Amino acid sequence: MPGFAPAPQSPASPDWAAIRQDFPILNQQIHGHPLVYLDNAATSQKPRSVLDALRKYYEFDNANVHRGIHELSNRATAAYEAARTRAAVFFNARTPDEIIFTRGTTEGVNLVARSWGEKFIGKGDGILITEMEHHSNLVPWQMLAAKTGARLHFLPVQGDGGLLDLSRLEEQLSGVKLLALTHISNSLGTVNPVAEICALARKHGVTTLVDAAQSAGHRPVDVQEIGCDFLVASSHKMCGPTGFGMLYGRGEILEQTPPFHGGGEMIVTVSYESSTWKSGAHKFEAGTPDMSGAVGFHAAMDYLDQIGRERIARHDQQLGEYAYEQLSGLSGIRLFGPALGRAGLVSFLLPDVHAHDLVMLADQRGVALRGGHHCNQPLMHKLGVESTARASFYFYNTTSEIDTLVEVLKDIRKFFAD
Repeated sequence: MPGFAPAPQSPASPDWAAIRQDFPILNQQIHGHPLVYLDNAATSQKPRSVLDALRKYYEFDNANVHRGIHELSNRATAAYEAARTRAAVFFNARTPDEIIFTRGTTEGVNLVARSWGEKFIGKGDGILITEMEHHSNLVPWQMLAAKTGARLHFLPVQGDGGLLDLSRLEEQLSGVKLLALTHISNSLGTVNPVAEICALARKHGVTTLVDAAQSAGHRPVDVQEIGCDFLVASSHKMCGPTGFGMLYGRGEILEQTPPFHGGGEMIVTVSYESSTWKSGAHKFEAGTPDMSGAVGFHAAMDYLDQIGRERIARHDQQLGEYAYEQLSGLSGIRLFGPALGRAGLVSFLLPDVHAHDLVMLADQRGVALRGGHHCNQPLMHKLGVESTARASFYFYNTTSEIDTLVEVLKDIRKFFAD
């Protein structure tokens, strides 16, 4: 993209131990034990470069954007729009106008459901999603279907192995207006073939939305290569601030889509009787935005590209497969998702140990896990469980931390056996 120079790449083999030192929060003890943070699918930690960018913004540049002509407003506006340009490069959008800033993945999906969906989806139209969707990519479509009379259809998950059954995909696309699916399952670690699926949907004239919450910070995500019409992601899972995210929308579709919220900033003219809207991304960004979130998001994208997203993806996959292999050696454990080719997370259950109890006891040893339904209640019910424990990894995690997890689980199992 003109005017932007990508960050320099690091050496072929990153010094992961040195990179870990960029995250001050990891250097602490919890209940007298070194912190082992394995809850990255819920939120990632933030490097010093992101913390410094946020501090600098508030110390020197804080002002409202777009509507001022004084120096601080000019700086804030430049930083906010530079983040949009950076995101367009990061996700390979054709233009920054295809990047809408949101509060995160959930708001991005709701924006599409409310604005695009209410205009283009009507009674009897099909909405196709998968059985592994996070509630954020299920509930908005349920609400839209209830409002419009549309019908929800589901691509099935094949048991504990966690792969989608795509054998009837072409048949299931008949009568469908929208296909919405996750790139990486937050419970199963399954990496779905989104480019292949979107290509088939496009062949049948079906609009597509990809939930990249679990993939955007963990591997290259190229919207043109995927071929989707919409894509959503959250900053806080990408080493950036919470409460901030982005929605990619193909330009031609955004031009046809009405605004999500009304108010300041998204208008061209306003009279007492009517208003006209801006075009592109600004049509969907009413009110004062999260300027500092954009600054932190920009710094996070720079940081990830300095490491190299291909390298991060390889490291994540190695950790995920190592964890799956080590955990599979525990007697009676139930593992969810594919053994190979998985992302950097593993969900599991120990016999006769509730996931919440397991997570609480692990915390006493300094190991931070997640226990519950992971906003996947329908999937949990399909798998015949109420909840699972989940360990999720990022590039600052190590195999020795996974070894610690396994030892803690052995002790927990022994505790309940006794």
